Amino acid sequence: GEFSSQVGVNYGQLGNNLPSPKQSVKLIQSLGAKRVKIYDANHDILNALKGTNLQVCIMVPNEIINNISTSQKLADSWVETNVIPFYSTTKIRYLLVGNEVISGSPKDIWPNIVPAMRKIKKSLKTHGLDKIKVSTSMAMDVLESSFPPSNGTFRSDVADSIVRPLLQFLHRTKSFYFLDVYPYFAWVMDPKNINLEYALFESRTIKYTDPLSNLTYTNLFDQMVDSVVFAMKRLGYPDIRIWIAETGWPNAGDIDQIGANIYNAATYNRNVVKKLTAKPPIGTPARPGWVIPSLIFALYNENQKPGPGTERHFGLLYPNGTNIGVNETALGSALSYACSQGNKTCDPIQPGKKCFKPDSLFWHASYAFSSYWSQSRKTGATCYFNGLATQTAKDPSKY
Repeated sequence: GEFSSQVGVNYGQLGNNLPSPKQSVKLIQSLGAKRVKIYDANHDILNALKGTNLQVCIMVPNEIINNISTSQKLADSWVETNVIPFYSTTKIRYLLVGNEVISGSPKDIWPNIVPAMRKIKKSLKTHGLDKIKVSTSMAMDVLESSFPPSNGTFRSDVADSIVRPLLQFLHRTKSFYFLDVYPYFAWVMDPKNINLEYALFESRTIKYTDPLSNLTYTNLFDQMVDSVVFAMKRLGYPDIRIWIAETGWPNAGDIDQIGANIYNAATYNRNVVKKLTAKPPIGTPARPGWVIPSLIFALYNENQKPGPGTERHFGLLYPNGTNIGVNETALGSALSYACSQGNKTCDPIQPGKKCFKPDSLFWHASYAFSSYWSQSRKTGATCYFNGLATQTAKDPSKY
């Protein structure tokens, strides 16, 4: 689905094969995105964004938070170098001090997030740039409890020392709580108890009613967001707006990473964009009708991201700029080949047979490739199908 004015894209740069900033900005515009977030204040990217009308979110890197937190002079210098030269022609509207600091940075940085935010905000104010909202991004792991949503609680090691002053700052400056929400990771940790369709916004029948709030949920995304709403309420800040800083679904992963495929990624991204751009706004059960600004992760598959395979496969685009997706003609040809080898390989997916539904090229190919492989592997056959098939240790019919 195309993005509306409420949805943007995260432009990560951890790849050695990515298009130039100028090309990348054109690709962002071709997606219909109206906002873009970068993970630093890269001058080449900010120059490429000049005059584009894209709203821009830039970031103070985690590693300089400590220094900025103790030096107004350094904060001023950072703003004068990375904001002032671009502001008149590049629509810098949001400035994040750090990215998931509590999830992945040394503990000595944590108490300095808010002091650094205050100094950056003061510097912006000095230059008359009050329009720029200052915040930081948080992952779901800052919660001690997230289920049921009404029991949402921040971790005891950060709630009073870091999160409370953060919420106080956001409330005072009318800024947003920037939240990274990935139903994929919540689902993959408990696929037996969390239905995949519920995680993909695809379920029409599964509902969960929170026993304490009596709110009814129809998807995992809303549950996760509302657990943060209730956690903020617990600390005395019930009305701070939430901004989805990152959300998405991996289009591939390692052999043991279930559910990471193009079909699920396309389904999730299409459905989350549809939800977030609905008019009138849908909001969440705890905040019905609220607009939730958001950014999809990510523009590209980034081949230099560390960690498991899924980390390198969140892109809306391949590094060559083409859409993530399967060539349907090639898939149809591969399906025909798999089904033409005898042994009744594809009988169950014929019309009226037990595996015909869902009637889609994707699922028929998934069945045919699996059937072909199980029957032909002993005779030396491969299961590559020109890159259209991926081996998995899990039952593909369930994932």
